[in-house]
Amino acid sequence: MSAAKLIETLDKMYRLHEMLYKSTEKKTEIIKQNDMDGLNQLLKDEQKYTAAINTMERERQKQTAEITGSETATISECIEQITDPEKSQLQQLQQKLATVIEKLKEQNQLNQSLIYQSLQFVNMSMSLFNPQPEQPNYSNPQKKSGKGLGQSIFDEGV
Repeated sequence: MSAAKLIETLDKMYRLHEMLYKSTEKKTEIIKQNDMDGLNQLLKDEQKYTAAINTMERERQKQTAEITGSETATISECIEQITDPEKSQLQQLQQKLATVIEKLKEQNQLNQSLIYQSLQFVNMSMSLFNPQPEQPNYSNPQKKSGKGLGQSIFDEGV
């Protein structure tokens, strides 16, 4: 099998990852604006991209297995077995895909931090509006009244 199908699959994967990355950039702005409806819609779109990427990944695994004869073959292993014009295309796609995936990870970490900070703010605001009552634990009544500090009741009669 030639690497043409693998190149086509990797190109599709790259484009899907790019769309997912752009979606995560939009998500950052939506989180900053606190737009819950927009966030819900964006999450639905991201699920579609993720499902398509998973489908393409299964296809890539089949194609790399056909090229190398190994079920767990990587793109690097395919590059070693392919001739030069296709080899350079695969190397470029591998690099582009690795770059976009790294950018995607960084953007997701940023979004996760923003969401965590938003939740902290909400929790702090809620605690300001609903202060916690004093804990109903037993406390020594003598200490509260100030009477008899350091003495027991048996020492009073002496």
